[in-house]
Amino acid sequence: MTDASTAAPNTNARNARRQRPDLAEQLQQLKTGASADTGADAQAPAEQQPRQQQEQRPPREKKPRPQGQGQGQGQQPRQQQQARKPQAQAQQQQPQRAPRKVNPVLERLFELYPQLFGARFVPLKLGVYEELIARHPEDFKAEDLKIAMGQHARSTRYLESVAAGLARHDLDGNALDPVAPEHVHHAILELHRRRMHRNPGEDLRPQLVARIAKAIEASGLDREAYAVLVRSRDANTNAVVDEALAELAQQAAKREALLRAFEASGRTEQEFADMYGMKPGEVARTLQHARAERQAPAAAVAEPAEPAEAAELAESAEPVEPTEPAAD
Repeated sequence: MTDASTAAPNTNARNARRQRPDLAEQLQQLKTGASADTGADAQAPAEQQPRQQQEQRPPREKKPRPQGQGQGQGQQPRQQQQARKPQAQAQQQQPQRAPRKVNPVLERLFELYPQLFGARFVPLKLGVYEELIARHPEDFKAEDLKIAMGQHARSTRYLESVAAGLARHDLDGNALDPVAPEHVHHAILELHRRRMHRNPGEDLRPQLVARIAKAIEASGLDREAYAVLVRSRDANTNAVVDEALAELAQQAAKREALLRAFEASGRTEQEFADMYGMKPGEVARTLQHARAERQAPAAAVAEPAEPAEAAELAESAEPVEPTEPAAD
């Protein structure tokens, strides 16, 4: 037994000794592993916290892009170009108007009388056609001069000078008699008709009423005489005249009431103006106007001075407005 045991060493005891270090190493490994786990666990919440904060943040609202930015910004010029193409093609297809030719007779009149046929038009004296024929028989033919003078008299610039009530002028540029009230009236109506043709959707009636009212006051006639003088077969035109007359009558009634209040106050014009909060100059002009209306005698119905020009302006169709040579 003894020999057998010495001959065969106990391997179990050696294995046990060898296992002890293994257990110690395992314990050491367990300790080191636990510390590593605790460190990893400590770092995990720190790494997860920003992620949780990002997940908890509300989603950003997408602001709508204003028109003209992004894709629309590049598309808008293209759309505008595409929209302009049909317009440009339509303009190219429309025949261009040829420049209006200037009547050679008007060019000659401008050379002879630039103060009358130049940049500024003024009403011409009645009978100027015959005087031009007498002065320049070699320059003008009767029929050609008649056509040119008709174009000049029907031009908008000439009608504006007549409607403004400027005085008539002779060929030497001297101011003569004022334009007759009926001629001023017909010029105002013709200018209004042309503006209505150019602006069909615009209400120009108040302007017409106000301009006729000023023409009535500038005519020197009373309201009844003016109404009889310019009365026509056109009901619409007569209604405009009646409206202007009614407006003037209302203004005259206000002036008369102011004059009576001034006379009853017993004050000077300055004191009266201060009492009513009015400007002294305005009070003086209004009182003077009211006194003139009170003292004016009933005017007789005035007869037309020269109906030829009025008939020409009233019966003229859409006029051919000449281009003045080198006037503008």
